[in-house]
Amino acid sequence: MTFNLIEEVHQSLSGINTQQIKATLEMLNDGDTVPFIARYRKERTHNLDEVQIRDIQEIAHKVTTLNNRKDEVTKKISEQGMLTKQLQTEINQATNLQQVEDLYLPYKQKRRTKAAIAKEQGLEPLAQAVLKFNNHLSEKINQAIDPNQDLADRDSVITGIHEILSEYISEQASFRKWIRGYTKQTGLLVSKVKRNGKAEDEKQVYQQYYDFEELIKTVPSFRVLAINRGEKSAILTVKIKVDEIKINQYLHHQLVKSENNLAQQLIDDAIGDAYSRFIGPAIEREIRKELTEIADRHAIDVFGNNLYNLLMQAPLKGKIVMGFDPAYRTGCKLAIMDQNGAFLAKKVIYPHKPASEAKRKQAMPEFIDFVEKYHVEMIAIGNGTASRESELFVAEAIKKIGYPVYYVITNEAGASVYSASKVAREEFPDFNVEERSAVSIGRRIQDPLAELVKIDPQSIGVGQYQHDVSQKNLTQKLDQVVETAVNQVGIDLNSASPDLLTHISGLSKTVANNIVKYRLDNGKFIKRSQLQQVPRLGPKAYEQSVGFLRIIDGNNPLDNTDIHPENYTLAKKILAMYHFDLKDLGSEELAAVLAKVDLDSLADQLEIGKVTLVDIIKGLITPGRDVRDNMNSPLLRQDVLSMEDLKVGMQLKGTVRNVVDFGVFVDIGVKQDGLVHISQLTDQFIKNPAEVVSVGEIVNVWVTAVDLDRQRIQLTMIEPKEG
Repeated sequence: MTFNLIEEVHQSLSGINTQQIKATLEMLNDGDTVPFIARYRKERTHNLDEVQIRDIQEIAHKVTTLNNRKDEVTKKISEQGMLTKQLQTEINQATNLQQVEDLYLPYKQKRRTKAAIAKEQGLEPLAQAVLKFNNHLSEKINQAIDPNQDLADRDSVITGIHEILSEYISEQASFRKWIRGYTKQTGLLVSKVKRNGKAEDEKQVYQQYYDFEELIKTVPSFRVLAINRGEKSAILTVKIKVDEIKINQYLHHQLVKSENNLAQQLIDDAIGDAYSRFIGPAIEREIRKELTEIADRHAIDVFGNNLYNLLMQAPLKGKIVMGFDPAYRTGCKLAIMDQNGAFLAKKVIYPHKPASEAKRKQAMPEFIDFVEKYHVEMIAIGNGTASRESELFVAEAIKKIGYPVYYVITNEAGASVYSASKVAREEFPDFNVEERSAVSIGRRIQDPLAELVKIDPQSIGVGQYQHDVSQKNLTQKLDQVVETAVNQVGIDLNSASPDLLTHISGLSKTVANNIVKYRLDNGKFIKRSQLQQVPRLGPKAYEQSVGFLRIIDGNNPLDNTDIHPENYTLAKKILAMYHFDLKDLGSEELAAVLAKVDLDSLADQLEIGKVTLVDIIKGLITPGRDVRDNMNSPLLRQDVLSMEDLKVGMQLKGTVRNVVDFGVFVDIGVKQDGLVHISQLTDQFIKNPAEVVSVGEIVNVWVTAVDLDRQRIQLTMIEPKEG
């Protein structure tokens, strides 16, 4: 790591100084993970969060990639004997890869072009004479006629000169830079429907793009992705439109320096050809690629933000839960889990057609008996096929049960993927796929994080255009999001699945499986230090992971906190100073005393950073704390609502299911989610719905329109004014 790297990263970040960057990069290079650095090395980073640390990591990678390419290009040009001080300076000062590639273009090895053939014929000096507006140009052209070189006449010579000039013009970095900037500033992204496009677009999904144009600089990301998809589906043709006359005038002004009709004509002809054949198509490809990359990043960020909020929903603790996987022909699969998520029992009932009338009549008493036998308190109904009918059935049953029972509609996206996975087969080898789905649906409200990490994030369904973006970048982002969520929450070492453990800082899949095997072979962990006995879990993995792993009811109460074992001595010292011991963790008396501590004075006395001291005290006051307890809990229901019940102006509570660029989709307890357009989220101007609402949030909404034929519900979050 060099001083230059730190400085270059610093130039791209605001609010972060070079010492923070240096410390962060040193720790990353030493193998420390982002969650570990953010949580346990706050003194070194001066309290940088995970987002800032990842920004440093990403920018350092980009800077390193750029510098490596500069070195590579410099070497290749130097080997050709063409590297000048001016060119070296321009390469060194380039701030992005595109600038470097523009500078390298004239020296890049390429196929044998028409311009290269013309140069072999000795016409390059003539092309230079044209650019210098040589007064004897016409004579020189005549002198160049040589039948032995396929230059049989004047036209052949002029054609060769034209090819050299066109290629020369197209390879000038300064020209490309100006044209690229002008196109981005004034150009339009244009889409048209193809001749047979309307027939291909049966549902008119792309209708608004049949004759569409918008400034490149203002077109939103979701439109870019929609247009790209329409083009890929062979429904739309897409191009960039720009004022070519202005571009040709710019090039003319740069190249035509004096009056010489012949030279001027040759240059103007080459300008038009250079733009239409080389520069224009290349810049169009570059800009389309850049627009797509920006749209990709935005869509991936939206997906990541939604996934994080979904994973961080509050768990429903201490409740016996039934998972209800609806179906028609094959029956509804029921699975009951105890307060800790352990499977208790399963059953299949047939409450819907095409089941026989006898089976349908039998379903209700069977269901009620099953609920009452295990004293089920919560029913999670999957939102897939037959969900609506199942909700009606459950709501009717609840009225007949002798104690309070609630239900919640659960997004079952990805449940089928999990149910058919190797993980599910290993966990429930004797279950069929639908029965595993019922377990997954129920556990999703008991502990969303623990259950959803078993599923490929791309199958969870909280994104926008997720199948159109870079799958590699999407996977990387979602892996980071899951890692962040899991480590912020922390997990119970004695109940965590291998899937959950895999996302803990410093643990590989192999080590995660070894932890579970150790647990099976040796019984529950009773202290964190036992992790050091797990095969393949070395000192570095122990340091990185141990603080995020909790042991409930272990030998040491500190093991049920987010205090790292490296700070146990300090934690005990703090307790002793105020006449407490480990049994007092979490007590009101301890909290009252530590709330009055002079943190600055105590930090100096203990010779530790104030930030670390604050974290230790928080751990002592709130052992076993779950950061998700402050998040939204599921919206519980006992009665059912239909679209026919909805009236304009009706106020409802709903759960945000998805956040996209143009608004949010809210589950209000009917089969179809309602849409709150971005303009109806708040009476203030916002650019992004995520500024005011997130997945899983419980919101108040008012109905503004109901379209029964199209099954569409329009909502607003802006409270209507009385009168």
